Amino acid sequence: MDSNARILLVEDDERLANLMQQFLANQGLTVTAVGDGPAATKTILATSPDCVILDMLLPGYDGIEVCRRVRPAYNGWILMLTAQDDEIDEVVALDTGADDYLTKPVRPQVLLARLRALLRRAQRSTDQATAPVTSHDSIIIERDVSIDGNRRSVVRAGNPVELTDAEFDLLWLLASRAPEILTRDGIMAELRGIEHDGVDRSIDMRISKLRRKLGDDSPPHRLIKTVRGRGYLFVRT
Repeated sequence: MDSNARILLVEDDERLANLMQQFLANQGLTVTAVGDGPAATKTILATSPDCVILDMLLPGYDGIEVCRRVRPAYNGWILMLTAQDDEIDEVVALDTGADDYLTKPVRPQVLLARLRALLRRAQRSTDQATAPVTSHDSIIIERDVSIDGNRRSVVRAGNPVELTDAEFDLLWLLASRAPEILTRDGIMAELRGIEHDGVDRSIDMRISKLRRKLGDDSPPHRLIKTVRGRGYLFVRT
């Protein structure tokens, strides 16, 4: 993990914020903490941190509203802290631009593992964005969808498809590994560097969003199929 990574911690519980800030600082990260929605929005847009740890419940306005306000201009990573076992919060968090989420209370080592995974993905995204395009091997075309791995762009029926970095990473993984069936364990290991615990539904929710954006949300799915008891398959003809 990049020791120069800049983390913005948004948490209104001062005691908890201090503990988290100290823990992450001890891992070599540069951590700034703020305690409300307006301050978070202003700081994100002004400083563009590498990653934001964003609590759902905040004074001023909540984490969802912060996501809505910053996502048009902020391309970094957002790790949302949601209420315990509140699936609605998790769905809304991902739908408004969060890249990952954890339910509170958060174990420090789990938080660190998720941050490491996000920062590794950020580095891969940077490497791909700066790499010269030398061939068409990185372009996958299936039906009316074109996926460009070098430019990290997707076009459907001639129109650009707006995906978050996390959504693109998942789509590219599925498409580039087709016709392999990828299990949730495999996807989590590839994208986050952690094992699937059998409870986390972020992959399923992200698949649902991808299908909707690709016009593939009505069964039978033509691009991303669910293989019962095994995982997901990107269909190549």
